[in-house]
Amino acid sequence: QVQLLESGGGLVQAGESLRLSCAASGSILNINTMGWYRQPPGKQRELIADISSSGTTNYADSVKGRFTISRDNAKNTVYLQMDSLKPEDTAVYYCNAAMAVVTLPFLREYWGKGTLVTVSS
Repeated sequence: QVQLLESGGGLVQAGESLRLSCAASGSILNINTMGWYRQPPGKQRELIADISSSGTTNYADSVKGRFTISRDNAKNTVYLQMDSLKPEDTAVYYCNAAMAVVTLPFLREYWGKGTLVTVSS
């Protein structure tokens, strides 16, 4: 079974850092773009950063300069380094990946179950 498993969420104070990880596992043929979304309480899910298979990155304005996305293709893992965290960064963070797998050999989106990040003031 193909899955994306996030880790690294938690409770931190404003100004501190956290690093999220997301590992893809299963019968994977190919992973294209990987990304991180977040959903603050009572709000819609939004894209905050993504990274192509070749390493091209894209960031939402709200996190540019504070968050860094990276990936390890050998480990099928994407990371999100979050620095200078603010209370408004509080959200459930979801991993997303466009993958082709053995049972569905064409690119489609997969989602992790999410990890909660809480930033206190």
